[in-house]
Amino acid sequence: MKNIYLISILLLFLSFILTYIIRLITLHHKILDIPNERSSHTVPTPRGGGLAFVVTWYLGISILFYFDSIDNHLYFALLCGLLLSGISIIDDLLDIKPFIRLFIQVLTAILACIFLNGINPISISGLVIASKYLLYPLVIIGIVWFINLYNFLDGIDGYASLEAIIILFVMFFFTGNSICLILIAPVTGFLFWNWPKAKIFMGDIGSTQLGFILIVLGIYFHDKTELSIINWIMLSSLFWFDATLTLFRRWRNKEKITVAHKKHAYQRAVQAGLSHQQTVLISFVINLFIIGLVFITRFYEFLIIPMFLINMLFLYGITKLIDKKIPFREV
Repeated sequence: MKNIYLISILLLFLSFILTYIIRLITLHHKILDIPNERSSHTVPTPRGGGLAFVVTWYLGISILFYFDSIDNHLYFALLCGLLLSGISIIDDLLDIKPFIRLFIQVLTAILACIFLNGINPISISGLVIASKYLLYPLVIIGIVWFINLYNFLDGIDGYASLEAIIILFVMFFFTGNSICLILIAPVTGFLFWNWPKAKIFMGDIGSTQLGFILIVLGIYFHDKTELSIINWIMLSSLFWFDATLTLFRRWRNKEKITVAHKKHAYQRAVQAGLSHQQTVLISFVINLFIIGLVFITRFYEFLIIPMFLINMLFLYGITKLIDKKIPFREV
């Protein structure tokens, strides 16, 4: 599409302005995230700023749709994310039960999967997984889990925003698909206000939406053979590894996993003395290493399993270093 860069710049500024307006409104109505013993911030901060980039994002992909510059299947799959936005807004007003939120997330995942026509067979070093009876449930569970884990990992200033931008830039590099720019732009506009020390948080409406969009794009690019889902899993591993390992360790310790906590590796890094900005910048460096592994698999596909294992061992080693500073059980 012509002028995609101009449109992206306009979306960036629109998100920037909308975030500022939402910040003024939330401050006026005292819609604040109040610190508690499980928080990683210390002062009351406006929340719900993610609405700015969510609105801008849907405007952006609708412009692409109007100019016939987006696959219709992808467009309608992404529109399913409006269900998540709706339930997040209602939850802020009425405090919806977790079961209802989960039901909406599962419904969103199923509808997105239908519009995407599922997922194509996955090939890993000659091993092909093609059974729809296996792949479809895995895709739905994967979407729901990524929606939630992205929400879990949105706990310090700038962390979730920068992670999304990094993943999107790499996907754009490999696929050349301008839809990545359409999301990078509004998230960048929001990040100005969310960078440490954050002047506003994205809230559930932003974090759940980012998780949903990123995994839907990952599935779509896999189906188009532009980026293997295994490569996408590696790219997003900083977030899902922390969330999944933390959940497993809490389950193993017989903790009530539905209760809020601050045991994620990035939270304990802050407790160990790192500032939010230092933690976010370290995450950037970690991502550079992971991206390097992904590049190797793009040139030498037969190395995908060794690179994946190195990826996992690398992240596990970082977790163990954090454990030495702030033991998991003591948090």
